Amino acid sequence: MATEGHQEHPLSVYLWIWVLLFVLSMFSYMVDYIGFEGYLRWSLILIFMFAKAGFIIAIFMHMAWERIALIYAILGPPVLLLFLIGLMAVEGDYTLLTRLDFFGETDFVAEH
Repeated sequence: MATEGHQEHPLSVYLWIWVLLFVLSMFSYMVDYIGFEGYLRWSLILIFMFAKAGFIIAIFMHMAWERIALIYAILGPPVLLLFLIGLMAVEGDYTLLTRLDFFGETDFVAEH
C-alpha cells in the first residue's frame, strides 16, 4: 500500500526494465559479433551503453519519479564537463598562439 510521501511501483515495471536491459546488452554484443568496425561500432556501443545507464538510473534509482533529482544527477555533471572542456579548449588555443608568437612557426604546426 502507498502511504503519504511514499509511492510503490508495480513489480512489472522492474521486470520490463530488466528484460529491456538484457535486450540492449544483446544488441551491444551483436555489434561485436556481426563485426562492425570504426565509428559505427563505437557509436552503437556508446548508444547502447548510455541507454542502459539511463534506464538503470531512471528506474532502479527511482529518479524517473523525482524530476529535480533527475535533472541534477543526469544533466548537471555533463553540462559542467562541457563547460570545463570548453575552458580547456580556449586555454589550449591561447597556449598554442603564445608559443607560436614566442618561438615562431615550427614544423610541428605546419604538419597539423
